[in-house]
Amino acid sequence: MATKTLSTKLLERIGNTPLVELKSYSNKVKILAKLEWYNPFGSVKDRAAYWMIKYAEKNGILKKGKSIIIEPTSGNTGIALTGIARLMGYDVEIVIPEKVSAETKAIIANLGAKMHETSDDLCPRVGVGTDQSISLATAITKARPETYYMPNQYENEANFMAHYEGTGPEIWEQTNGTVTHFMAGAGTGGTITGVGTFLKEKNNKIKIIPVQPQKNHLIQGLRNYEESAMPPLFKKRENVVDDFYTITNEESFYASKELFEKEKLLVGPSSGCVMAAAKKVADSIDKGTIVVIFADDGRKFKSLYVNQNVFTDSEFEKALKEAKMLTELPFGSFQ
Repeated sequence: MATKTLSTKLLERIGNTPLVELKSYSNKVKILAKLEWYNPFGSVKDRAAYWMIKYAEKNGILKKGKSIIIEPTSGNTGIALTGIARLMGYDVEIVIPEKVSAETKAIIANLGAKMHETSDDLCPRVGVGTDQSISLATAITKARPETYYMPNQYENEANFMAHYEGTGPEIWEQTNGTVTHFMAGAGTGGTITGVGTFLKEKNNKIKIIPVQPQKNHLIQGLRNYEESAMPPLFKKRENVVDDFYTITNEESFYASKELFEKEKLLVGPSSGCVMAAAKKVADSIDKGTIVVIFADDGRKFKSLYVNQNVFTDSEFEKALKEAKMLTELPFGSFQ
């Protein structure tokens, strides 16, 4: 029997992430968190990145030894695309807003991508506005279409399918069909519409609730749809959405720290944002099972958390030692 390579082993770890009950928050209403940092490169975006690359290969768009993948991203998609594409034999260039955390940029560099920084806000804006990351990536692709391929997570159906055929069925199976509410951060729309569409087909009474941060936010990976147009991928299936929550920076950071204090989970700020909204939903219903997506862990956000007084430097280092359910990641320093 042939021995599996490290690349194969890592790619096989995409998906099938654990779903854990947040027992200190559960009472009449259960809150279950899907820990997406269990994906090999540490976030929910591993799913979309892998599906987008496989789809492009299947359709003859990507050619090994010739094609370069380029993508505008605020972090996790850049990490996922770089890590997975390099395993699969492709070079990667990432266009990234300069406000993204230094730790995130260090990871992308360590994984071997060439980076182009722009003066965008924290997330590349879709539509009219300061969308320099998207514009630059598009311009580079158009100049050399025979070489560059931009997956474009904001429109790529493979992003939706990764969650419709992957994350959604996992949640249904892990909850034995008892899920009553599904909540995830508002970003490209792939997660919320992919999972939401699948769950609605299973039980149309399940509530699908995206969570967005405030305007001018500090939550890497999410977007506020009032200051950045709703991505086409979201807009195409926004009818699956039942409610919408907007959460402040302060609420997000408070929930992030509280999750460590109560559950010993060190989460990224987007998970705090979703958790803050989940607590409000739980308070508004008498019974149910809420499933939330925790997109990534908090290890690459030390500089942000210290800067925003979420943790002191020493508190963060202590949290790293005490945190439960952190995984080993196949890249170097966060510094």
